[in-house]
Amino acid sequence: MSLNGGGPDPYADPLKFGQRVQILRERRGMTQTQVADLLGISPHTYRKIENGQQKAPGLETVLRIAEVLRVRDLADLTGRPDTHVDLFVGPGHPRLAAVKAAIDAFPLTTNVEPPPVAHLEARLHAAWKARHASKNHREAIGRLLPDLIRDAQALVRYADSAVERRQAQALLAQTYSLSQFFIAYQPDSSLLWRVAERGMVAAQESEDPHTIGVAAWLLAQAHRDSGPRHYDAADAVNLEAVRYLEPLLPDADDDILAIAGALEFELGYTAARRQETGTAWRHWDKANDMAARLPADYYHPVTSFSRAVMGAHAVTVAVELRQGGESVRQATRADGNVIKSRPRRARHRIEEARGYHLDNQPDVAVAALEKAFEAAPETIRYNGYAKAILLEEAESTQAPRRRRAAELAGKIGILAA
Repeated sequence: MSLNGGGPDPYADPLKFGQRVQILRERRGMTQTQVADLLGISPHTYRKIENGQQKAPGLETVLRIAEVLRVRDLADLTGRPDTHVDLFVGPGHPRLAAVKAAIDAFPLTTNVEPPPVAHLEARLHAAWKARHASKNHREAIGRLLPDLIRDAQALVRYADSAVERRQAQALLAQTYSLSQFFIAYQPDSSLLWRVAERGMVAAQESEDPHTIGVAAWLLAQAHRDSGPRHYDAADAVNLEAVRYLEPLLPDADDDILAIAGALEFELGYTAARRQETGTAWRHWDKANDMAARLPADYYHPVTSFSRAVMGAHAVTVAVELRQGGESVRQATRADGNVIKSRPRRARHRIEEARGYHLDNQPDVAVAALEKAFEAAPETIRYNGYAKAILLEEAESTQAPRRRRAAELAGKIGILAA
């Protein structure tokens, strides 16, 4: 199960390895001090890695660097094609081509009859429910998306009045939102951006506050996940949406309140990525106050925002702040079993695993990843943090842990069985 396949050490030349680290760091727009802080080492030690003055790093260090720099393919870091492992990009889903074709199609003439609005609304509602309920959620929505996209586009094209057009644009924006969940972390970043931006345009055309909030939430995530150079853009989108919704909050219905809370938390998430501890927790507190205004059993149909998810959000903040002990404390308080959405529950288990790994509890981390796989295999299969932990623990000197990690890594397709 060795990552190196028993061959020569792919990191044997510290200088070349350091040069690759420097190039990847600069592409992410990060300083040496920022990376050193995230790795938990001194800037002096980190500079020695980049300058080739540090001895060849072990697998644990290489994977930590890959995580911090969000290296998508380990071969980019090691310089060895035989260490090709996609971390933050999952496998292309078999239905990706059909979804892409539907998104890219702009027929000037068509015989597609637009469906009744109520019919498309019901299908979208069912698609969102299928996503949250399914272990393999990309498969569940991937088979529905081509027809949904085609019909939503037709509904906009044939709208007879301004009111009908706004209503159709809202449904098209919701369809693009669903598409973004399918496309995320697949090997087509340009398609993700097309969907995120078209969704925002359609939402603005709809003039519907909730639809605008959802589209902004997803667009901000696309910016944030593109790296530190895009954090300001993520915050700009988030803040604009928060300000837009703020006047509505005193009398807001549950969905408006929930999307406002989700946007507030996203501001905290980005702050945590920046290592801004006070700001991150302040936004979490504001989001938690909004969640407390929601009914106990309420669950936002897109973002999963709810009272139940705030514990999971606290784990995420602590993990992004690299606070291992605090991550574990928050994980023990959060009840992942009350999270209704399977993919969101799996994501929480992965965040728990990251926290336990930071706290030097690798056996508990692997157990959390096993729970993530049970909740939603497609979530862990597309998650770079989970894959990095499993690759590291599959090299453990502890045989039971090594076997468990290697078995799960084989199930998600990153190690040969």
